[in-house]
Amino acid sequence: MLRFLADENFDNKILHALLDEKVDIVRVQDLEIYQADDPTVLQWAAEHGRVLLTRDAKTMTAYARERVQQGGPMSGVIEIRRGQAIGVIVADLLLLHGASQVGELEGQVIFVPL
Repeated sequence: MLRFLADENFDNKILHALLDEKVDIVRVQDLEIYQADDPTVLQWAAEHGRVLLTRDAKTMTAYARERVQQGGPMSGVIEIRRGQAIGVIVADLLLLHGASQVGELEGQVIFVPL
């Protein structure tokens, strides 16, 4: 099963719903990388085998793609689209969590809802 890292702008309602389902997820705010730049967050996620959950459509996905183009490790990014129902988002994340193996999203950016 996937392990997640929620970045600083991630929705707390979604986070708590995932935690209620016993999903392995940590928050950037609880780590030494709190307030770090996007490349540092992506590096930490790659080093710890965690797929990054983000709502940062402006920069995070661009940095993720840049990492992949440069041949760097990138354990995956799931970008949550704004304006979507939380229940749909949580259901899709639970589906990805349960159906994917660690490393399966390596180098990919996925958008939720699916």
